[in-house]
Parts: sequence; C-alpha cells; structure tokens
Amino acid sequence: MSIAFLNGSYLPLADARISVLDRGFLFADGIYEVAAVLNGRLVDSASHLARLARSVDAIGISLPLPLSAVEAAQRELVTRNGMTEGLVYLQITRGADVTRDFLSPPDLAPTLVMFVQPKVFLDTPAVRDGIAVATMPDLRWKRRDIKSVGLLAQAMAKRAAHAAGAQEAWLVEDGFVTEGASSTAFILTDGAIVTRPYSEAVLAGCTALALTQLARESGIAVVRRAFTVAEALNAAEAFITSASTFCQSVVRIDGQAIGDGRPGPIAMRLRALYIDFAAATGV
Repeated sequence: MSIAFLNGSYLPLADARISVLDRGFLFADGIYEVAAVLNGRLVDSASHLARLARSVDAIGISLPLPLSAVEAAQRELVTRNGMTEGLVYLQITRGADVTRDFLSPPDLAPTLVMFVQPKVFLDTPAVRDGIAVATMPDLRWKRRDIKSVGLLAQAMAKRAAHAAGAQEAWLVEDGFVTEGASSTAFILTDGAIVTRPYSEAVLAGCTALALTQLARESGIAVVRRAFTVAEALNAAEAFITSASTFCQSVVRIDGQAIGDGRPGPIAMRLRALYIDFAAATGV
C-alpha cells in the first residue's frame, strides 16, 4: 500500500483527497517537482528544492513548510514506502477557495501533496537501445522557467510523439529546439555537448545542470546555445536528461538515425558519471 503526504499528514495514497475547488485543479495554479531516489536516497535534493523555491516565489505561493521540512517529509515517504529506486512527486497549489474565482484571497492556505512512484533507472531496454524523439511546434506559455502544473501542451506533445513511434518530443520554436516535453535536449557536435542557455524559454533542469558540471570536470566541452533540428540530425550524438531518465541516448530523430543509430559513447560516459554522482551525494 503506497503512502502519501498531504498537508502535514501521512496516509494511504488511495485515501488522499483534495477539494474540487483547489486552484491547482481549476486553474493549474501550482508548482511541482520530481526528485529521483537511488539506493533509498534523494538525488540532487538541494538543486530540486532550490528550483521549487524559485518557482513558488515566481507565482506568489508561500511554502507551508521550510525547505528542510519538505526534504524531511520526502525522505520519510521513501522510508515508509520502502522504496530504493524511483521518484518522489511533489505538488504545491495555491489552495482551495470557497468558490471558483480568478482572484484568490491573500490568506488562502496552500495545498502540499507528495507521493512516490517506483521506477527502474539502472537497467532498462531504453538505456541499452536508446530512444527515438519526434519534433513538433512548441505550443507552451512563455514562462517555461517556472515548473508549472499546467502541462497540457507537453501531454499533447507526448501523445503525438507516441503516435509517431517515439518516446519523447522535442519542441521547436523559431526553427530551434527549446527542450523536450519532459527533459532537457542535448547534442554532441564538433567535440562539444550543446544545449540551450537558461532563460524564460526553458526550464533549468537540475539533472542537466549537474551533468554539464560533471562534463566540464571530465574534460568535455559544454556550449550553451540554441541548435536547429537540422543540426541535431547531423550531430554525432544526441541525448536527453531529466530526473526520471538521468542521461538517455537519443538514437533517432523524426525517424532518422543519429550517428550510427546506437547509444553514443559520450552520452553513456556522462550517464555513468551522473550515476556515480547520484550514489555519492544522495541524502
């Protein structure tokens, strides 16, 4: 039986109830975070908590708990669920009002919910074989640096990618790849890994940030700039990063093989470095 956390209480996930008047449900007025768990420990927790704080501050929601207490609750959930490998999902909304109105009372109590999701990271077919991505127009709002629960455009992109036989969507704006529907996009070209600079156009990926630092420390050049779909198709390698995939090789884009059509050595090396980092720094 999975145990969840809801507004200060631990209870069976099946018994967790949120009001239909919650603004997260009615307006997507909320923020979420997803942290990986490896060997029973939270991966890169400080980075995820810092991004959570930035996102709630950007939309004016006050955290009901200090960040240290949020982390303690996440760790307690991992323990209570006996999870060694998987994800902790966290969502905070502005709360439930007495009526549906675009303007909410300033003293509304936020809703904070967390639950766990078992997931295998270390040995999966996608790691061995790589994944395919499909490109499509980026239809999201302009503040993509905020980790909003408003994910309709991303869900639609994922559905379209699945229909095209791909496992992820790369979103394209003004001819350039912004990011994946739920990941950060990278290519390897001219001996350097290339990814978008952080701005309001993309989410600052916690896994991507750690991985680029690991790349630099291991002597791999990192260039932060936009790249086109055509450039990606001609790249030596392509890969994605996220809390739920770590570092994942992309072997096909829009049906075209990248490199030799197999996971590339640089992406696999970076994945190994990240797994070592995750194991060494988990809390």
